[in-house]
Amino acid sequence: MSEHPLKPETKDMLAQVSVATLATALFKRGLRNQVIQDVRPIKGKGRNMVGPAFTLRYIPAREDRNQLTVFRNPEHPQRHAIETCPEGHVLVMDSRRDASMASAGDILITRLMVRGGAGVVTDGGFRDAMNIGELDIPAYHNRPSSPTNLTNNEAIEINGPIGCGNVAVFPGDIMVGDDDSVIVIPAYLADEVAQEAIEMTAYEDFAIEQVRDGVSIIGLYPATKEENLERFAAWRKKNGR
Repeated sequence: MSEHPLKPETKDMLAQVSVATLATALFKRGLRNQVIQDVRPIKGKGRNMVGPAFTLRYIPAREDRNQLTVFRNPEHPQRHAIETCPEGHVLVMDSRRDASMASAGDILITRLMVRGGAGVVTDGGFRDAMNIGELDIPAYHNRPSSPTNLTNNEAIEINGPIGCGNVAVFPGDIMVGDDDSVIVIPAYLADEVAQEAIEMTAYEDFAIEQVRDGVSIIGLYPATKEENLERFAAWRKKNGR
């Protein structure tokens, strides 16, 4: 278990903010490369995926080790990861940024969903992607890919540090995905980043309303004019934010 478990109130806050806002909050803390690259939702859910990372690492396949018979082994790491990912966690796969073969398919992802998984992320591709997109579980990948993972990948390790889309992911890191992308938040920063992101989101909602009403972004975004801060305070009071 992580030394910094995800608090219910922090999870609730992270469910209300965008990956873009979280990226800015992490940027302020010197973390500039936390958004997983070249990964997008199979189908938008209109809600955020939030949960601690549970990881699976692939390495390049070697032909003498990766025949279809390996799937008969109940301890096969890919199958075992699906069956052991804790409820509320996000299964994150290091597929070597290679979408020429599938990281998993709809049967495995359905099983992950039924077991209570909060989501699934790969920097490769999923087979049966059209079916996965219709599931309730949020799923993120590079593109659809039909060949079995055994074609080019071997599942080798569960719940160790991985790289996914050029981002380091450690077990227990907090994964947040929206309808754009996925970000990795170090677990020890989750509480403060969530709090700040909620504050930032309130101001951003105010700012977009002002821009729609014809207000210039100069002095508004970022807020450098005192009158805009006063306007924001009044807007916040009025809207209960």
